[in-house]
Amino acid sequence: MSCPTDSLSCKACTSITEFTAHILCVSSSSSVVVFLGSWKGNSLSLSFSLRSFIKSMDSFEPDGNGEAVSLPPPPPIVPPDVVPVKAEEVLPAPAEPVKKTNTRLPIARRGLGSKGMKISLQTNHFKVNVNSDDGYFFHYSVAFSYEDGRPVEGKGVGRKIMDRVQETYESELDGKDFAYDGEKSLFTIGPLPRNKLEFEVVLEEVTSNRNNNGNCSPDNLGDNESDRKRTRFPYRAKTFKVEISFAAKIPMRAIANALRGQETENFQEAIRVLDIVLRQHAAKQGCLLVRQSFFHNDPNNFADVGGGVLGCRGFHSSFRTSQSGLSLNIDVSTTMIIQPGPVVDFLIANQNVRDPFQIDWAKAKRTLKNLRIKVNPSNQEYKINGLSELPCREQTFTLKNKGGRDGDDGAEEVTVYDYFVNKRNINLRYSAELPCLNVGKPKRPTYLPIELCELVSLQRYTKALSTLQRASLVEKSRQKPQERMKILSAALKTSNYGSEPMLRKCGISISTGFTEVEGRVLPAPRLRFGNGEEFNPRNGRWNLSNKKFVQPTKIERWAVVNFSARCDVRGLVRDLIRVGEMKGIAIDSPFDVFEENPQFRRAPPMVRVEKMFENIQSKLPGAPQFLLCLIPERKNCDIYGPWKKKNLAEYGIVNQCMCPNRVNDQFLTNVLLKINAKLGGLNSLLGVEHSPSLPIVSKAPTLILGMDVSHGSPGQSDIPSIAAVVSSRHWPLISKYRACVRTQSAKAEMIDNLFKQVSEKEDEGIMRELLLDFYVSSGKRKPDNIIIFRDGVSESQFNQVLNIELDQIIEACKFLDDKWNPKFLVIVAQKNHHTRFFQPGSPDNVPPGTVIDNKICHPRNYDFYLCAHAGMIGTSRPTHYHVLHDEIGFSPDELQELVHSLSYVYQRSTTAISVVAPICYAHLAATQLGQFMKFEDKSETSSSHGGLSAAGAVPVPQLPKLQENVANSMFFC
Repeated sequence: MSCPTDSLSCKACTSITEFTAHILCVSSSSSVVVFLGSWKGNSLSLSFSLRSFIKSMDSFEPDGNGEAVSLPPPPPIVPPDVVPVKAEEVLPAPAEPVKKTNTRLPIARRGLGSKGMKISLQTNHFKVNVNSDDGYFFHYSVAFSYEDGRPVEGKGVGRKIMDRVQETYESELDGKDFAYDGEKSLFTIGPLPRNKLEFEVVLEEVTSNRNNNGNCSPDNLGDNESDRKRTRFPYRAKTFKVEISFAAKIPMRAIANALRGQETENFQEAIRVLDIVLRQHAAKQGCLLVRQSFFHNDPNNFADVGGGVLGCRGFHSSFRTSQSGLSLNIDVSTTMIIQPGPVVDFLIANQNVRDPFQIDWAKAKRTLKNLRIKVNPSNQEYKINGLSELPCREQTFTLKNKGGRDGDDGAEEVTVYDYFVNKRNINLRYSAELPCLNVGKPKRPTYLPIELCELVSLQRYTKALSTLQRASLVEKSRQKPQERMKILSAALKTSNYGSEPMLRKCGISISTGFTEVEGRVLPAPRLRFGNGEEFNPRNGRWNLSNKKFVQPTKIERWAVVNFSARCDVRGLVRDLIRVGEMKGIAIDSPFDVFEENPQFRRAPPMVRVEKMFENIQSKLPGAPQFLLCLIPERKNCDIYGPWKKKNLAEYGIVNQCMCPNRVNDQFLTNVLLKINAKLGGLNSLLGVEHSPSLPIVSKAPTLILGMDVSHGSPGQSDIPSIAAVVSSRHWPLISKYRACVRTQSAKAEMIDNLFKQVSEKEDEGIMRELLLDFYVSSGKRKPDNIIIFRDGVSESQFNQVLNIELDQIIEACKFLDDKWNPKFLVIVAQKNHHTRFFQPGSPDNVPPGTVIDNKICHPRNYDFYLCAHAGMIGTSRPTHYHVLHDEIGFSPDELQELVHSLSYVYQRSTTAISVVAPICYAHLAATQLGQFMKFEDKSETSSSHGGLSAAGAVPVPQLPKLQENVANSMFFC
């Protein structure tokens, strides 16, 4: 019999263990009639006060094992002639709305693949032996303050303070080693003596915003007694208060549990502690730390990439759980640093000028802000806070001399130049006419002649690299597989992790041998070209020299636009028509060639584009089908963005930009690949796509999505992020796509416009647009299956993809048709990782099609590595695919075949690509439409991270809507 009272929490039902009581009715006077059932053979009922009953029940509490600690006394037996009084019914309290919780989690692995030729490989994961898992990491929070109680702000000083704490208070800490993260967290193995500890330490020279050498230079010398006192000491001491408070306890067994596939909430914290130990180990060796990468101050590791910027080679290391246990992933890593040495030399290189007198000082001021310098001859370190208003010869400060007479304090106004030349006897060769560096505070400046200042090494350069810098970095940092293996082996020996006391106390030792894994090489899919010709790619490549496009287009109404590019335009057009004919594209002669008017060549880009369009409109009889645009610079031409915006958003004209340098048949073939795809043609098809016989995808209408978000350069906190989603069309094809691109809040990684309901019947989200296009282009079929490839998210964001983005997509589907229930497959593709594979004893990269789903993959989750492309330069980087959700029911072999096939449908090239085509297209679409919005680049060279403004604080500017005839095309190709 169940309790009929749904409105109350019936403590009798849930608490009394000797017998079962059910509340039958509740009166307004709070009396209760209870049917007690049979107890010791007697039929029992009871009337008693509800209030006293609940009060008596309040004393009932289960103990830690769930057993009753105390019970109310059993009620007295009621005579059988007592008639229960029926009470009025109490209405139930209104229920609170149930909040939706995240219900989806990444799925577990569904087995291993078996197709393909087996191959033995090595990987840069080094086995970690864990000999102890019965202890605890203790987490403590750390707070620093000055003597007067002010909190200590600024980075870098924490490690020095904690080193001094360990030196000074070793006995109070029970001689324990600790891992400190450089900010507010500290970890020990086992507890400290007390939950809260307070220490006081003294540090010399922790800040460097004063000149502590001799006369204190022009820091308003001698303006008070304390300044004069400081000059007698070579260093200035500061006292810090340190408070260490217990925060949490982390069981080491969480690591062992995770290795068995039982990942607990403590696991990430336990692994984080181990990673912090490695960071601290590197910090003690004087390395620059960038997340989980370490960079030594070794000029042998520096590569000049131009502009006063160096590529600095270092090492990434992180602990990973895998099917074969815990491993340490070590890889080569590169960060960008400021060229150390004379400040003037850096500025000359950075601004690409000949001498100091051509430097743009307004730009230099932004560039130098917050960089650290050391000053000759004292070798003192300072942080640059600005530049002087006047040149060194004219900039004055008040110098107070010691022995003033008769009330005269001896103060005099001197120039910085005179002070250093006449009073410090330092020869200045070229500083007289240049600004000084200010290393003091705005209201109390300290000026130093620029030629005495040198930039300190290992200061990060956080601005985006130019195209030339990026190309130079790639050229100088590439390493062949065997060379990379030698560097990594040497790095592991140099790191000497065996000497790290915290690791030893954890019972952790690290193997020095590369982990051996078994890979499989999947066969390349067969490709179909024009005239029914089929071909098997070799080594991930194919040649189009004697082949026609499978679906060539016809170019009839078109023209050439030349923005001052130097070339033989007529000859180029003739060759383009000839090569097009070889590929099956019929190209008519262009209507005209529009040359830019020389008087506008130096005008702003928008003006140049506007004037060109005025010229085109005055001569063309109607809108052209296609425009070929010749631009003078191959990359980052400032014409590109305004030109694309004018064509796609205002006029809806398909167009192709090209820089006509080194034009040959191969170059023109590559241009025609893009033009044909943009105009609706297809260059090649998969054989299984044409049949169609692709597992699952060919059997039921299937929509394939590629999703990516593009962010502004580092430090650009005011630039909207751009979300792009591309979708397949013309099912059963998987080679044709269209894109939808929207702006969103800066640095926001989750796409927030997938579903955007603006009224009861209107949705203006991305998905509605793409779903309707699939329906129209695929013979009025709704997709039964939707496959989502998501780029650019880390493992910590997987749950957001599953419970925010997927929810929005489902809502968009339901909004179109409430009875429509497509099945979903969600896969995240990661390129930004540090796992590499090597063929033992071979100088070559792993062959294209190599897939690995064992040993170093996750112990529970469904992931695999695929190297679909042929690595021609350096060491191949595989793509790490994570299958988060699969309602469709792919087998491991079917899924790996699909992903591999999608690396061969990229219409822009004649090679297999490293990540599936939908993701590449999403990246292209976001990048191209991002060019529509030109923003001022405020982030100059900086040694610190740019501050981020609150997301959504500023209205996000929207991208202009594309014209319909180009919106449905592969304009991004």
